[in-house]
Amino acid sequence: MTAVATRRARVRESSATGGWHAISPLVTALLAAAGAFVVYRVFIRTGLGQTIDSASMRGGDIHHPQVNEVLSRTLNATQFVILGIVCVIAVVVGILRKRIDLAIGSAVLVVAANVVSQQLKAHLDRPDLDGTAMSNSFPSGHTAAAASVAFVLIMTFPRALRGAMGLLGAAYVAIVAVATVWAEWHRPSDTIAALLIVLACGALVMWVIRLRRAAGVRPALTPARVATFPLAMVGIICTAACLFGLASVAMSERVMPDLVSGRFAFLTGVAAIMAATAGTFYFWVRLTAGDPLPEQGGKVR
Repeated sequence: MTAVATRRARVRESSATGGWHAISPLVTALLAAAGAFVVYRVFIRTGLGQTIDSASMRGGDIHHPQVNEVLSRTLNATQFVILGIVCVIAVVVGILRKRIDLAIGSAVLVVAANVVSQQLKAHLDRPDLDGTAMSNSFPSGHTAAAASVAFVLIMTFPRALRGAMGLLGAAYVAIVAVATVWAEWHRPSDTIAALLIVLACGALVMWVIRLRRAAGVRPALTPARVATFPLAMVGIICTAACLFGLASVAMSERVMPDLVSGRFAFLTGVAAIMAATAGTFYFWVRLTAGDPLPEQGGKVR
């Protein structure tokens, strides 16, 4: 009786885990999309939000033509050249691993994330509430391109490499995102929204892949702590720094003028970008580590 009861308990536990495993990407996608909407409502549709956002961008204070030229070439290459190369690499890796679903999913992720970002930038309204009369730049196309590149590499590479790819990808995307703000191409909110949009698109792709492979698979393995632990720590620390910085910049703008410097506002934006990057990559590494794999001879490939 004890053995039978234990077996039944394991079956119930497996069913519950499998149910959450199937819907967790969809939940992640909805939360990421909601996060992007909140960022838009706070930092684009309110005067204080726009003021803080613009102050963070202007605090970088870049006036070096050579630096701007290097950033421009690097970010343009990220958006156009590397996208095509990574799509090819992802397809090849997927074919070599006999995972055509990942190859197709990676292409869909890149196209969807970048098309959504460009369409939102073209059609979203940005009222002039901070007196700068600047055109809309929400969300950042460069950040969306960089993040989608990193996401598909993490998704298509073998499980053993995904932790390292997650850390490298997060570092690369953070540099690109901060560089766009430093060069005054984008505000911090633009880059954060782009990250959330890419996560939403990626999570939807992963949801479809899991639904397709739901039959005949066994539960996912635990994601690599080599990536999730440092990403979680960076996310927590940068979130705390960002919240403190936002409160200080808001007080400087509304209560105590000149309480903080422009450079402090810029560093607050950097902390926000780092927190968003760490958070999105944390969830993406966990989702891809939960990618269902078919059993072959008792082993999961």
